[in-house]
Amino acid sequence: MSVHLLLSAGRGPQECAWALAHLLRRLEGEATRQGLTVRRVRAVPGDRPGTYRSVLIQISGAAAEAFSSSWTGTLCWQAPSPYRASAGRKNWYVIAQPPQLDTPPTTFAEADVDIVACRTGGPGGQHRNKASTAVRATHRPSGIVVVVDDERQFSLNRRIALRLLRQRIERGDEAARRAVTTARWRVHDELVRGNPTRVERPEPSEQDTPRQRSRQR
Repeated sequence: MSVHLLLSAGRGPQECAWALAHLLRRLEGEATRQGLTVRRVRAVPGDRPGTYRSVLIQISGAAAEAFSSSWTGTLCWQAPSPYRASAGRKNWYVIAQPPQLDTPPTTFAEADVDIVACRTGGPGGQHRNKASTAVRATHRPSGIVVVVDDERQFSLNRRIALRLLRQRIERGDEAARRAVTTARWRVHDELVRGNPTRVERPEPSEQDTPRQRSRQR
């Protein structure tokens, strides 16, 4: 079994992107100890090296769903800012939510299209009234239907109908992709500071900030 989880620093300051990097490593270490595998699918880096504005991960293993649930919600990394010595704040928040995943593109095949000859009303002359040259084409997987009577030949109308079906399916796929992208961006705005699902702190070996370590050299 595998599940996906999107971690986001939201619109928070650069410390939140730093906190996300620490929380991600903590999550990965805990997953490894439980026999799970974590793969970073997509990452948006932060302004500082080694930080992330968001990371999409895939968690695989028998207990992947339960593990993901334990990391879902508002996460807090509790530590002093490594960038601003004057910052009194020590709680940096990150949100983790199951994301909407990309929908696979619709595979268009003529075998999935039902073609029926039909007659249509309106102008068109005596030939169009007597012969069934119009085409009704139905794409069974999507339910999309087009009717074409532009030409006087059935074969030409059939060709146009297939082209129109393909175009409408491609537009539908593009709209679905935009909807998924929009839903993912909404996660970045859903970060609630306070009342975290879990609070993580640095281990003793991680307590020194980069500024402190540079002064010790």
